[in-house]
Amino acid sequence: MLRTLAIFAIFCATAAGATEPSIEAALQRMYDFDFPASHEILDRYIAAHPQEALPFAFRASAYLFYELDRLGILESEFLIDDKQIAEKKKKLDPDPDNRAKFVRAVTEAENRADAALKINPNDTQALFAMCIAQGVTTDYMAFVEKKQISSLSVAKRSNGYAQRLLKLDPKYYDAYLTAGITEYMLGSLPFFVRWFVKFDNVDGSKQKGVERLQLVSREGHYFKPFAKILLSIIALREKRPHDAQQYLIELARDYPQNRLFRKELTKLNNKVGVAAN
Repeated sequence: MLRTLAIFAIFCATAAGATEPSIEAALQRMYDFDFPASHEILDRYIAAHPQEALPFAFRASAYLFYELDRLGILESEFLIDDKQIAEKKKKLDPDPDNRAKFVRAVTEAENRADAALKINPNDTQALFAMCIAQGVTTDYMAFVEKKQISSLSVAKRSNGYAQRLLKLDPKYYDAYLTAGITEYMLGSLPFFVRWFVKFDNVDGSKQKGVERLQLVSREGHYFKPFAKILLSIIALREKRPHDAQQYLIELARDYPQNRLFRKELTKLNNKVGVAAN
């Protein structure tokens, strides 16, 4: 009888382990733009790991992606048109409930990461969580609230955490996403702005920014899809539709439920023709 109970206990533990929520599963749903499912997985993960900062940072990411999608900010016409990005007369109306949840998730990520870094300043996961928290805050300020100039100070903090992390571990490939975005963004700013805005280990080279994003698209763990999204946008901005098409083919294949990837790919296929397999 005792042996039977022991076997049953082992079976239950194995089954529970097999269904334990993971950040990877939550991000799979997030990149499919199934935000309720992403949050449900993250909620279960956080319940099991309440002191970790990283799941709260990705919770904030899911709230950001939801808002960018809801407001149509991720549409290619918006992201490749600087006038639309900067236009203050067309100020968007954020969802106040989603914004409150976003701010709370960022704060919870920062508090946990800060506590971990006080114990160990070289805690790579805490540095990565800080990098994400500052990065999504930058994006929310720049694209939703249209505070592009104010967002630069937050972007500088995000880059600082990324640079600290990469100095500790040059193979922490996801951190190159922030480094790449910062390089490309700074390279896109007018000279007089770049003169006053200084980022650590950033030259303002668009090419270097693209190369870093390409590295993430190949080697990244959490941010491989996000790097491909950004590279497709950059390719469209730089009049390289075939490159953008290839990234969108991969994204639509890997995230078949994401209607935006399919929509953007269809637009490109109609413009440049269907790419050969």
